Amino acid sequence: MKNIELAQKIKELRFRKGLSQEKLSETAQINLRTVQRIESGETDPRGDTLKRIAIALGVTPDELINWTEQEDTSFLAFLNLSALAFIVFPLLGIIVPLAIWILKKDKISRANEIGKQLLNFQISWCILLFLFYMFIFLGFIYPVAFQRPDLSFLNFNGKEIVLVMVTPLLYFINGVLILVNSIRSYKGKKVFYKPAIRFLK
Repeated sequence: MKNIELAQKIKELRFRKGLSQEKLSETAQINLRTVQRIESGETDPRGDTLKRIAIALGVTPDELINWTEQEDTSFLAFLNLSALAFIVFPLLGIIVPLAIWILKKDKISRANEIGKQLLNFQISWCILLFLFYMFIFLGFIYPVAFQRPDLSFLNFNGKEIVLVMVTPLLYFINGVLILVNSIRSYKGKKVFYKPAIRFLK
């Protein structure tokens, strides 16, 4: 393998891990100048040096040597669709895609970027849902300062009316965004998960 190819892989993985050259040299317990020379393609890491760098980057030496990002739009669509687990239980909309993202974020092209956007949105959505339920059950929403529809025939009180109207809307918006972005991912287009707090950057 050419020095420059391995150098690019090491540099890319270092960026993905959010490590500086100094931090990588410290974690791998090698000289900073060695890291700089490897990333510039001046030298090719071998033996113990290669092993130390691989461990610091969270991969095996073989994975580092053979590592390439694969194009797999079907996986990207699946990653998005996995968030539909929120229908069963809200937190599953975070846990399921998180587990899938961790396994493939460094192996599938665009998986890291899409996974972060998806997870940021799902975390934000869960927080919003939790706050909404908290306000409902603590009685902060009722009375609501707008004209409510007459649902007295359903024997709903004020808080129940808001709960019945808003909860399906939140679930609907989440589901639609997931489905739309699954299709966009499959077609190789950018995903759009807004609004969302950037917990993962």
